Amino acid sequence: MTFQPQAVTSGDPTRPEHTDVLIIGAGLSGVGAGYHLQANCPGKSYVILEGRETMGGTWDLFKYPGIRSDSDMYTLGYSFKPWTNPKAIADGPSILSYIKETAQEYGIDKHIRFSHKVVKANWSTDDALWHVTAKRGSEQEEVHFTANFLFMCGGYYNYDEAFTPDFEGRDDFKGDVIHPQFWPENYDYSGKKVVVIGSGATAMTLVPSMTDKAEHVTMLQRTPTYVVSRPGSDAFANTMRKYLPAKMAYGITRWKNVLMGMYFYRMCMNKPAKVKDYLLGMVRDSLGKEEVEKNFTPPYDPWDQRLCLVPDDDLYTSIKSGKASVKTDHIERFTETGIKLKSGEELEADIIVTATGLKLLPWNGLDVAIDGKQVQASDTMAYKGFMYSGVPNLASSFGYTNASWTLKCDLTCEYVCRLMNYMDERGFDQATPSFNTQEVTPEPWLDLKSGYVQRAMEQFPKQGDKTPWKLHQNYAKDLMMLRYGKVDGQGMVFTSKPAAKPATAPRSIAAE
Repeated sequence: MTFQPQAVTSGDPTRPEHTDVLIIGAGLSGVGAGYHLQANCPGKSYVILEGRETMGGTWDLFKYPGIRSDSDMYTLGYSFKPWTNPKAIADGPSILSYIKETAQEYGIDKHIRFSHKVVKANWSTDDALWHVTAKRGSEQEEVHFTANFLFMCGGYYNYDEAFTPDFEGRDDFKGDVIHPQFWPENYDYSGKKVVVIGSGATAMTLVPSMTDKAEHVTMLQRTPTYVVSRPGSDAFANTMRKYLPAKMAYGITRWKNVLMGMYFYRMCMNKPAKVKDYLLGMVRDSLGKEEVEKNFTPPYDPWDQRLCLVPDDDLYTSIKSGKASVKTDHIERFTETGIKLKSGEELEADIIVTATGLKLLPWNGLDVAIDGKQVQASDTMAYKGFMYSGVPNLASSFGYTNASWTLKCDLTCEYVCRLMNYMDERGFDQATPSFNTQEVTPEPWLDLKSGYVQRAMEQFPKQGDKTPWKLHQNYAKDLMMLRYGKVDGQGMVFTSKPAAKPATAPRSIAAE
C-alpha cells in the first residue's frame, strides 16, 4: 500500500481554527490516538499536527543500518491492528509501513497537518480552550488553533539534537564522526574500520548490521549491558495464524508475550542474582566464559537499566566470525587515526559512530501556560502517568520502560476517550488533576539508572509514592485502572466554564 503525504493545509493564519481534540505528532502514538478517538468518541473532531514533512516519527527519522524494534511487534503493534509479518522483531521500514497502512486504512491520514511544529499552548480558563501556536512550513509561518483537549503524542526525545559527549581531540580525527540519529543518506562504509561508541540498543543493532560491508566493527563501551537473545520470528504466533483468524491469533500472542514480559520483570525485581546468572549463562553458551567476564557482565542488577535484545544471535554471530568485537574501556581522547583508551591501547578507525544516547524532552518541547502563566513540567505531578497536576484537559502518550511502548499508549488513549465522554455527559468543560502535597511524596518520573534518563529527570514531571500518582510500570495494574477504573476518582477535579460565551467563535475544523 503506497502512502502519499497530504499537502499542507493552507487557511488564514490570522484566525484560529478550532477542533475538539488537537493531537501533537503523527508517529506510532499519534496515529493510535486518532484511531481511538474515531472509535470511542465518533462525534468529536480532531486534527494531528506533525512538525516534520512525513509521518512515522521515530521509524521515519532513524535511518541507520539495521534500525529495528527492541520489543516484539505483537505488543509494540496496535491492539486493534494485527501485526501479520512473520518477523516479530521487525526492521524500521516494516514498522513505518505498518503505521502508514494503519493511518490509511482508518482514514487517520486525512486529519494530519504536516510541517506544523507546535511551539506554544496556553489554556484559557474563561473559554475553557487551549490556544495553540504552531510554525508552518519552511518559512515558519505562525498559525493558530484552539482545542478543548490537547493530546501530546510526540514522543519523549529531541528530534533536533542528540546527546554526544565532548570528546577531547574530536577535531583531530581525520575520519567521519556520525551520530545514528543523523545518519547520512546512502552513506558508504564499505571496507572501513568502524568504532561504535555505546552499549545500548542502537549500538547492538549497528554492530552486526555494519559487518556486511565494513572491514571490522568494534563496539566500544564504558559499561557492559545485559543482553537477551531471542528468535527474530515468533513460532507460536506464526502457528496460531495458520489455524485461527488473524485478530484472534494476534490477541492470544499479544497476551502471551505481555504475561511473559511481566513475569520476567517481576523476577528481575525479586530475584536479581538468579536472573543475572541466567542472563550471563545465555551469553556464555554463545561466546564463552572469557568474553562474558570481559565485556558482558554489568556492575548493576537487571532492569536497573534497560536490557538489550539481540535477534537470532546476530551480535554473537558477528563477534564469532571475527568481523566484530567488543572493547570495554574508557576514552582518553580522539586521535588522527582513531581513539586512544585510558588503558593506553588505541583503536584504529576510519569512521566513529557515537551511539551515545538521546536528549529527552518533556512535553514535546512545548511552552505550556495556564492563563498566560508559564508552567514548568518539573513543577507538576503526573496523574496516572499521563496527565499533570494543575494542568487542565491535557494528556501525553508515554509508554513503558520495561515493556512495549504501545501497551501503555493504547490504555492512555482509551482513558482519554472515557474522560471526554464523561465530561460531555455531565456538562463539564475542564478536568484538572489536583493533589495534596502533604499526602504525596514526590519521586523521579523514571527510576532507570541509564545516563540519558538521569541527565534529564530534573526537567520532567514527578511521580508520587501512591496511586493515582504512581507510575506502576505494570500493564495488568494499568489495565484495571485505566480501562475499568473510575474516571471521577481521587485526584481529578471537574469544573464548568462561566456561562458567558465569547463574542466571536473561532473557525471550526469539521470532523472528517
